[in-house]
Amino acid sequence: IRSCSYQRFVDCYRCFYKLQPQLTRSIYDQFISQLQASIKEEIQEVKNEGNLEGLFCSLDKIVEEAKDREEPAWRPSGIPEKDIRSTMVPYFLKHRSHLRRVLREKEEENRKLAESVLMGRNRIAELQQLIQARQQAWQ
Repeated sequence: IRSCSYQRFVDCYRCFYKLQPQLTRSIYDQFISQLQASIKEEIQEVKNEGNLEGLFCSLDKIVEEAKDREEPAWRPSGIPEKDIRSTMVPYFLKHRSHLRRVLREKEEENRKLAESVLMGRNRIAELQQLIQARQQAWQ
């Protein structure tokens, strides 16, 4: 692989290679070593930024825990609609049941408030009648 790579490098800088082949080899070696160092540095930077070490450890832990499982792990089917449905439908059903429970609670709360309002109105009507009766008695 290295000789093919060097050969392509030589083909690109043929005029320079004809004048100084040893210097061309030296430049190529320097270029390759700097490129490799740069790539390793970039990979390390990505690993540090993305906390990949921690993620790889947690992935290894998941793999270890899954060894004892009988059923196969979930895999995408290749049909996006089916994959979305298999994950979203349970979520939406759970969300729907939660919303129904909240709705029942609100309806119960509204029923109690309506009863309270009716009781208040009845009490006001009774007080108005009492006031009218006393007013008439006083006159």
